[in-house]
Amino acid sequence: MKPGVALRPGTPIEQVFPLVEAEAPVELVLVMTVEPGFGGQKFMPEMMDKVRVLREKYPSLDIEVDGGLGPTTIDVAASAGANCIVAGSSVFGAPSPQDVISILRKSVEGAQCKS
Repeated sequence: MKPGVALRPGTPIEQVFPLVEAEAPVELVLVMTVEPGFGGQKFMPEMMDKVRVLREKYPSLDIEVDGGLGPTTIDVAASAGANCIVAGSSVFGAPSPQDVISILRKSVEGAQCKS
């Protein structure tokens, strides 16, 4: 089990820094890429700035993104530095959920190899 914290789109990224740098730090930061509440919302690419800041400042931190992620947005998130991806509507709404999961996995693995 890992302690973590989630950031809504309107939460300033600086609020996370003391939690990651604490004596007993969080090990995962979830950056919400939609407003929490319901599935199927449009991905907010401006949240990738938060992911990039976290990846640069904390290279070994697990950074998870959730909201509006699928085959058309996964590369943006992975390239920004996210190494954990949550996808709901794009997986469960697909004719072949396993194919979508495979695409997501390959994109994240490819981005990690480049960094």
